[in-house]
Amino acid sequence: MSLMPVEEAQNQLLASIPSLGTEELPLTKAQGRILAEDLAAHRDQPPFAASAMDGYAVRAANIKELPTKLQVIGEVPAGTLFPDKLNNWEAVRIFTGAPVPQGADAILIQENAERDGAFVMALEAVKEGEFIRPVGMDFKHGDVLLKAGTRMDAGNLALAAAMNRPNVTVLKRPKVAILATGDELVLPGQDPRPEQIVASNTFGVAALGREAGAEIVDLGLVGDDKKAIAAKVQEACNAGADILVTSGGASVGDHDLVQDVLTEAGMALDFWRIAMRPGKPLMAGKLNAMQVIGLPGNPVSSMVCALLFLCPLIRAMQGDKDPLLVETGLLGGPVAANDKRQSYLRASLSRDDQGNLIATPFTGQDSAMLAGFARADCLLIHPPFAPAADARSPCQFIRL
Repeated sequence: MSLMPVEEAQNQLLASIPSLGTEELPLTKAQGRILAEDLAAHRDQPPFAASAMDGYAVRAANIKELPTKLQVIGEVPAGTLFPDKLNNWEAVRIFTGAPVPQGADAILIQENAERDGAFVMALEAVKEGEFIRPVGMDFKHGDVLLKAGTRMDAGNLALAAAMNRPNVTVLKRPKVAILATGDELVLPGQDPRPEQIVASNTFGVAALGREAGAEIVDLGLVGDDKKAIAAKVQEACNAGADILVTSGGASVGDHDLVQDVLTEAGMALDFWRIAMRPGKPLMAGKLNAMQVIGLPGNPVSSMVCALLFLCPLIRAMQGDKDPLLVETGLLGGPVAANDKRQSYLRASLSRDDQGNLIATPFTGQDSAMLAGFARADCLLIHPPFAPAADARSPCQFIRL
């Protein structure tokens, strides 16, 4: 079987994304979620003419000659209304955010005023409207401020709250079940035998999935046993997983059983073996309505494939129209000519004096070297059959 180009595999994976439906959540639970519909304001902001500073509410026309003496007839802190109308030659002590009293049209800030008992001396002139935030200065009732497809980050959550929208309708998160396979694996903290290794892929892949917005179901570890693997696959189905991710066992060796088990369970294989380094033995298919992604067992291969295939799939399922997140920059060092497989090189990321992003590949790129992946800032994309390139040549990368 020939190797499928990375871009073709990604396009095929993302070609028909199922709708997961929507749910309504309170703002306290909506962080990171994607809006399913436009959100309009349910009130003006501010809802009343408000003071922008501590000082005195006055009539600007009264303060023509300096200093001007005004009688202080009361005060209005934030959260209260002044009950009376302000007349000529009167002032009301006011604080930031408080409603401006009827009859006032400017704020004399306290730095430009001198209080003397029941009076205040205006030491600077004011203009009509000065230091007053008018009704609806930020937004008005009915304004659509957050569009469908918006991710609810900190600023958008604060905005929705100010719009008096305590609940939002968001796209459901895909549920991702993750299974690690292999007799050689033990969990962190266990006592591995000399021939065993500590499992790491599940932890990294689960973290990437959560960062992309998924709900994670950890199916744990299972040995190289077809019945045990089949039971875990059924567990993923029973959990209602939208995506099943396996790590290891997807190749065709005598102990690589995952593909056989999934095929026997009814999986339709979409593609397998990608022209990429690391990560060639990536597998993708569908088991009924559940998307299946079989990641390689090598730690870096697993993480790279998760970044290139799993994370875009999770983002696309939540309505992201540009889920691949490729950026451009300049090489920070030379790279050799490439063969037929697209390479993803662990690299550091910096900026030069002109502000250009500089991606500098590491010297060690073995797919088992997880420490290098952990300290990398990005994956430098080295296309198939690309000639050797010198430092300062244009490049593309995926930020980590």
